[in-house]
Amino acid sequence: MEIETPLIDRKLMEWGHKLVLLPDGISEDELCKEVSNCELLLMCYTPVTANVIAAAPKLKGIVKYGVGIDAIDIPAAHAQGIKVVNIPGYADETVAEGAFAMLIALAKKIPALQNEMRSKSWAWPKTEWISSDISGKTLGIVGCGRIGSSMARMAGAGFRARIVGYDPYKSRDEMAEKGIEKYDDLIRMLGECDFVSLHAVLTKETKHLIGADELAAMKPTTILINASRGALVDEITLLKALEEKQIAGAGLDVFSQEPLNQKDHPLKSLYQMENVILLPHLTFYTAEAMQRLEAETLERCLEIIENRTVTIKSTDPRLKI
Repeated sequence: MEIETPLIDRKLMEWGHKLVLLPDGISEDELCKEVSNCELLLMCYTPVTANVIAAAPKLKGIVKYGVGIDAIDIPAAHAQGIKVVNIPGYADETVAEGAFAMLIALAKKIPALQNEMRSKSWAWPKTEWISSDISGKTLGIVGCGRIGSSMARMAGAGFRARIVGYDPYKSRDEMAEKGIEKYDDLIRMLGECDFVSLHAVLTKETKHLIGADELAAMKPTTILINASRGALVDEITLLKALEEKQIAGAGLDVFSQEPLNQKDHPLKSLYQMENVILLPHLTFYTAEAMQRLEAETLERCLEIIENRTVTIKSTDPRLKI
């Protein structure tokens, strides 16, 4: 099961289409069988490979009801004349709010204090509980698009933090308009940050953008937030940095290998860390965001079904035919 979308399901059936719901984790072979007569494929997390596309000769379009398109072999789809579209803007503010909530919680040591209250009923003002202001601190944003810009506004205008940013695809003037001071050197920027929040798109160039050198450049008091894509970070190196107190904490909503688990996942020891917040890739999941997602997904579906020009709101060049 991926995401429940009752409005989409109901509307597609009302429009007279046969709806086939497939389980999350379906194998490539099974998916190839299921799409043999498919004209429209809606997906969120399940990989849509070149083999799947080749097995779907009637396929007109693939709609990712979400933002990330890494699981779709877009060149293979375009080679077959199949339209590919995502829904990029439905949760910009929502995800930024989730990322900022993790930042606040870790800066104020809320997870650790909550555990102490539950186990000992109270906590006296000892050094281990001293927390941090956000006002006057420096927040570094990696990836200064819509979500990163929302994060900048919340922390800058809202909490009076200094905002710096790294984004090779944004000009200095563009970032300045969002209240972000542009840095061209990621390592140099990270060395000045008290908080770092990742909002970059995952590509071949950005995979493991935060690795050993980048983590080593951070202050021991730095808190890292990732509500974008797990593979932006070398997660094993991050785990080691947290274990060795190289940085102060991390708020993580995304992981290279999902779902996370406490049995055999390579990051399972994160569950035991009071300076780490783990969320199940759900910072996007609010009632308001889901209403926007379903409404816009249906708009894109109807464009494909009626053979109209498909509206592509994403700036990701991979979606341009």
